Amino acid sequence: KDSEARNEPAIILEAELAMQPAPQVEVEARLKEFAARRRQTQPAGPNAGSIFKNPPGDYAGRLIEAAGLKGHRIGDAQISPKHADFMVNRGNARASDVAGLIDLTRVQVKDRFGIWLDLEIELVGEWH
Repeated sequence: KDSEARNEPAIILEAELAMQPAPQVEVEARLKEFAARRRQTQPAGPNAGSIFKNPPGDYAGRLIEAAGLKGHRIGDAQISPKHADFMVNRGNARASDVAGLIDLTRVQVKDRFGIWLDLEIELVGEWH
């Protein structure tokens, strides 16, 4: 919790899991359901994944869509028309295109709703 308050990464040293056995057919059926749901709700193809953490009591994707940014493009980077918290590569997106969308999204959501979206991803390398 101390690292959470300082917004630092935490390391889990130990975990105890409670699992229940299930027939292989049942496990495979559940995996197929999860995959089908993912295909229905998340974009396929090259994408940067889920970009922003959900703020307390809300969803980043809902806020981005409500700010009118769903489908918005900078270069070949686009806020996914399928799920607004995903950014997709429409062909030749550059890191600077994605960075521009991140900056635009944060500013628009902050201006409209007073919420600053924190990144769920870690930016590595040169982005601007």
